[in-house]
Amino acid sequence: MKFVSTRGLAPVLDFDEVVLTGLASDGGLYVPEKLPVVSEATFRAWQVLPYDKLAIEVMWPFVEGTILRETFELMVIDAYASFRHEAIAPIKQLTSDTWLLELFHGPTLAFKDFALQLLGRLLDHFLARRGEHGVVMGATSGDTGSAAIEGSRHSKHLDLIILHPYQRVSEVQRRQMTTVMSANVHNIALKGNFDDCQAIVKASFMDQDFVQPNRLLAVNSINLARIMAQTVYYIYSGLRIGVLDRPVLFSVPSANFGDAYGGYMACQMGLPIAHFTVATNANDALVRALSGDLSRKPLTKTLSPSMDIVVSSNFERLLFDLYGKDGEQIANVMKAFQTGSVTLDSSAVEKARGLFSAIAVDDDRTCDTIRRIFAETGELIDPHTATGMDALSIAPAEMTKVVLATAHPAKFSEAVQKAGFDEVPLPSDMSDLLTRDERYTILENDLSEVQHFVHTVTK
Repeated sequence: MKFVSTRGLAPVLDFDEVVLTGLASDGGLYVPEKLPVVSEATFRAWQVLPYDKLAIEVMWPFVEGTILRETFELMVIDAYASFRHEAIAPIKQLTSDTWLLELFHGPTLAFKDFALQLLGRLLDHFLARRGEHGVVMGATSGDTGSAAIEGSRHSKHLDLIILHPYQRVSEVQRRQMTTVMSANVHNIALKGNFDDCQAIVKASFMDQDFVQPNRLLAVNSINLARIMAQTVYYIYSGLRIGVLDRPVLFSVPSANFGDAYGGYMACQMGLPIAHFTVATNANDALVRALSGDLSRKPLTKTLSPSMDIVVSSNFERLLFDLYGKDGEQIANVMKAFQTGSVTLDSSAVEKARGLFSAIAVDDDRTCDTIRRIFAETGELIDPHTATGMDALSIAPAEMTKVVLATAHPAKFSEAVQKAGFDEVPLPSDMSDLLTRDERYTILENDLSEVQHFVHTVTK
């Protein structure tokens, strides 16, 4: 499989090069040149496979030719061996037509583990083969950072620099990152918001002299390998609830559109998903984008901090398809977006609305939904999952519905307590998290200051 940039000017790459490159040299995001199309017969044969075996089959066309099959199989099995539930991604029926896909049984209690446990192993493998050392530089709104650290902290070929917005993540999220004392892990608390962190990371990829002779690497969802891995749980859950025989809708809490795009890729590969509802919090960039308004507005701090995002980076990948894979058009759209707002082409918006609908859920409704779902089903959900449950209000009634439970409620005690519940205990292996020593550096929102720090700790 070959991979192309959404902006049309960067080199066409193989999978290993995409993993090691992250952001394309023209500022775009890499996408598959052509996705494999899976037959109904193959999907039906896959219905009996356990999660890790299915993951190997789904992802093999992406990686074939860049890694030995046996090596890849061992890598995938190892990546998911640390998950706390034997099903890895268990599906729980809540009502006659609604299911909860639990994606929080990984080592850091959030869906990001599905991609980042594997990505860390892929990076380590490709760097070792080339005899190179890499500097991972990533921005997190709360969950990506800890998952990236957990997936790569034992690597001999990687240093990790994770930027999180100072005082804008939950205490559990912060401590999952800052209590890891591995010598190759460095946490920056940036005086800004997530989009400021993301902007510094993207700017660093455009000029990498500050990490020479090392290679700068991406673990954010700008790295296509992350989206590839997230595609699997849509296929896994869909096959188990009968997506081949009845209309199924997925409700996805998503602000950066990476998780939603994973579902879109599964759909493009032939999985007959009928519709997606995309749930955001008060930061409603995706709601506006899916209405044709690509614009920014000031960030609002919410009870669902992982979705406190102003710019949905991965939406560019969907736009590439909606604009007929015309890189020049996408480059023009994104250039205009850098300095103002953009009204998207009406035919592109119409195509998007055929598959996606979106809703913004404020904090009050989030807390109401946490209370309601507990009263109706006995399930205590986290605030991000609550937005996905609330989004069912705009879902067609006749469809079977799958809500992605993206995080464990113990990660977001403030929201759970505001909803009227006691603090949820962490799993036993993390019970001392809030008393562990922390190590992180607070920096100003300044590119040169961050790059100087990175240069100092990785030289």
